[in-house]
Amino acid sequence: MNANNANARKTAVARLISTGKIASQSDLVKALKRQGIIVTQGTASRDLEDIGAIRVRNSDGEMVYALTDSQPISTKNSFPSELVLTATASGNLVVIRTPIAAAQMLASAIDGLSQSGKLASAIGTVAGDDTVIVVSDTANGGSSLAKKILGLANSKSGGK
Repeated sequence: MNANNANARKTAVARLISTGKIASQSDLVKALKRQGIIVTQGTASRDLEDIGAIRVRNSDGEMVYALTDSQPISTKNSFPSELVLTATASGNLVVIRTPIAAAQMLASAIDGLSQSGKLASAIGTVAGDDTVIVVSDTANGGSSLAKKILGLANSKSGGK
């Protein structure tokens, strides 16, 4: 499976977990299958670990998987460069195009880099399905921010 498919699958896993109805790896495998994504229990387990899912007790007392607020969906130590197709600046914004269903994962990685200070000029992101809007901390900072993001996308080490 190529990286784009794996990232799209992990985004689907995160979306399913956010429903609060995934109590086991078996539940996850079945829910993914209903979406046309066939995985083994081993793959589901690795995906849960990769996105930082943890088991918590919900309001009904049931144990379910959840994502921690403090951990970005992309838990790699590097920038997911394969998700940046284009980056275009406009004023204080950068519009980034991604593969289908990858925008939320990229936005999470950018937010993580912003919070860590490695991309401090990015003050927030908004993600759709295949587009991320990144807001710069200055009125005309979109251009320099786009260059930084493209630099991360083109480097081997990403955000390390």
